[in-house]
Amino acid sequence: MNLTVPLTSAEDTAALAQRLGVQLHAGDTILLTGDVGAGKTHFARALIQSLLAQPEDVPSPTFTLVQTYDAADGTEIWHADLYRLTGPSEIEELGLIDALTNAICLIEWPDRLASLRPANALDITLCATDEDDHRLLTAQWSDPRWTTRLTDWTL
Repeated sequence: MNLTVPLTSAEDTAALAQRLGVQLHAGDTILLTGDVGAGKTHFARALIQSLLAQPEDVPSPTFTLVQTYDAADGTEIWHADLYRLTGPSEIEELGLIDALTNAICLIEWPDRLASLRPANALDITLCATDEDDHRLLTAQWSDPRWTTRLTDWTL
């Protein structure tokens, strides 16, 4: 299944991310794809902040590779940026494989997962358009649980 949503501002992107956040549970994985500057980190940051009990800074994990947070309900959130990784063995060293079943995971540059890519993930692709701050978001999934959760997701 897939769903395409035009986003006309950074605020629209953040609002859509927040609406998705309330639907997530431990074991859910969001794979974020898009060119540099497409809005992957902005989307992830808004989603993570919406789940926290207290506001805190949510930096890009580009250099740290992984940032972890505790959601208000106690669920662990992993935000990973795999851009600098060269293979699946490095992903295993990060502990990301266990997090895929025990935490909410947001993964930028999921192509680096190769065979470790979870089949039940929600794939989100963000593409910049010709207009400033406008994005086109495409969500794709095969797991039926996403169909139920995304019924009223769009703005």
